Amino acid sequence: MSRTTIEHRELGRFLAVAGQQFTDGGGPAEMFSRAVDAAWHQMLGSHEYEAFSTEHAGTVLRHREMNGSGLIGWVTTYEKAYGPLPEIWFTNADGLLDEGALARYKETGNVVAEWDCGPTTGDGDDAAPGSR
Repeated sequence: MSRTTIEHRELGRFLAVAGQQFTDGGGPAEMFSRAVDAAWHQMLGSHEYEAFSTEHAGTVLRHREMNGSGLIGWVTTYEKAYGPLPEIWFTNADGLLDEGALARYKETGNVVAEWDCGPTTGDGDDAAPGSR
């Protein structure tokens, strides 16, 4: 089953950035988009997800609870690879766009948000953002 929605495209990009962040010795990337996270949850635990994650991140990244708020640290890496974040990153699971957050991002180039999950390598040595 092939996933071609914007949420799945962005999940693939997120996993690629997150995988690179782990490879570079950084901590887990913050998943702040409810819409992209909903797509992630739909795929988790499936053989399709294992192949999808391996294709994008080079390994199977797992999902874990990880609460926080603040500056999203991976946006610049994403922009270098793919350009500006699309609106889906500022959209909730019901499809409602947070126009204020999108406008702040367009004005400043930064994303300040809350998150409640992120990727993990599953090997037990992931560092939480800000702990390095």
